[in-house]
Amino acid sequence: MSEQPAPVQTSGSAVPGSPAAADAGPLPAELAAALKRDSAGLVAAVVQQYDTNEVLMLGWMDDEALHRTMTTGRVTFYSRSRQEYWRKGDTSGHVQWVKSVAMDCDGDALLVRVDQMGAACHTGTRTCFDGRELNVTTAQAV
Repeated sequence: MSEQPAPVQTSGSAVPGSPAAADAGPLPAELAAALKRDSAGLVAAVVQQYDTNEVLMLGWMDDEALHRTMTTGRVTFYSRSRQEYWRKGDTSGHVQWVKSVAMDCDGDALLVRVDQMGAACHTGTRTCFDGRELNVTTAQAV
């Protein structure tokens, strides 16, 4: 679904209630200031099944996508390839119901815990990591 041509960026420096606050963006100023976005204004969002801790996928969010995710109960991402917002499950029916959202200690990643309905991956697999393991050398803690 195409609703805006580019990600929304905010500085997070506006004081609530001030004239600049109307232009500050959709997130609370404290959250907007704490987020560390990439050069395109996006932050990585790791999606995890809330009851099993299974890592389902990785998506990208700008401030507007995060705001929608936090206020609608459904996960919204910003597509880097299509340059548009997409709400998980609108076309596939594989909805992600939001249970919680957390920001990591550096502010450069989000953890979105969801109740996943159906496959999380566009390929039809339960997760975007199923069947895609890499060969590694393992070590043991001493």
